[in-house]
Amino acid sequence: MPFDLTLTFDNGPTPGVTEDVLGVLDSHGVKASFFVIGEKVGSAAGMALMQRVHAAGHWIGNHTWTHSVPFGLRDVPLSAVDEIAETQALIGPCAHPQRLFRPFGGGGNLDRRLLNRQAVDYLLAERFTCVLWNAIPRDWDDADGWVDTALAQCRAQPWSLMVLHDLPTGAMRHLDRFITQVKAEGGVIRQDFPTECVPIVQGQVMRPLDDYTALAA
Repeated sequence: MPFDLTLTFDNGPTPGVTEDVLGVLDSHGVKASFFVIGEKVGSAAGMALMQRVHAAGHWIGNHTWTHSVPFGLRDVPLSAVDEIAETQALIGPCAHPQRLFRPFGGGGNLDRRLLNRQAVDYLLAERFTCVLWNAIPRDWDDADGWVDTALAQCRAQPWSLMVLHDLPTGAMRHLDRFITQVKAEGGVIRQDFPTECVPIVQGQVMRPLDDYTALAA
């Protein structure tokens, strides 16, 4: 049964990996979104690579500055705001018009670890769009087996918003094979996001946030 797929890449840009991902996407005529780490964009090589991603027509989103501790587990809650703001400042003109942001899930978790109240207030005030996910094939710890997992996730639902990682794990060597199989099965790869994965759109709460926000103040 045909399915839709939106591809996103987290935790880059990574010299020597992101370029190869771009080459595969270009060869298939696929557009994706890249959620970048502020610390990585802060280097000259990272900045140049992000600009290359943007120039190729892919969307750039904010994936925190350090990708270290999920916001819902922070001892200093306001540090979450700094992580978002500093990364967004570096993204600058490469940012998507909707100011895309993806929280760190600590392994793909969709629970109260994702956000805290301070982060939510900032995202709303600054009119961000929060992009979550519904497909995690765990390519970071299954570099050679993730394709089968990813295909099974695609087949199990009408529209998958998948998180992959442009990291030096070797996993992206299989990206071409994955996309080729998706197309062979009639899958449609698109760049927009399923509404159920986007709880905040340009500063407006579209879906309840309680399940994603820490209870502590």
